[in-house]
Amino acid sequence: MDFNECIKFANETPVCYLATVEGDQPRVRALGFWFADRSGFYFQIGAMKDIYKQLQTNPKVEACFWQPGEATGRMMRVAGNIEFVDDPKLKKKVLEDRPFLKDFGLTFDHPGLIIFRIAKGEAYFWTMKTNFEPKKFIKFGD
Repeated sequence: MDFNECIKFANETPVCYLATVEGDQPRVRALGFWFADRSGFYFQIGAMKDIYKQLQTNPKVEACFWQPGEATGRMMRVAGNIEFVDDPKLKKKVLEDRPFLKDFGLTFDHPGLIIFRIAKGEAYFWTMKTNFEPKKFIKFGD
């Protein structure tokens, strides 16, 4: 497997679970996934959410993408450090892709519209069949 398989899997999975840390307490939540490409895994959040403060304090995250299927399905875990992306073109694109954000008063230049990505890290796939095999990490980013 290679990074292209990771991109495909993520883009086929509209909801993932993202883990952050607050102090010494892990925090995990289901999050609507935006998209992935060769430059990373992209997410959009609101600045008023606790997750934003957590990411500012500690950029280390792990995302879990799960698709149901045979036995317990297939999972991909992605770990790395996030980076915030302040790009007006991407902010316009997220508003096109997620028009409901406008209902919250968000515009491409609103400071509450936050985009971040996992641009560098490692990913691996898991199934019940591969449960006891050594993890085969797929490195991505610089």
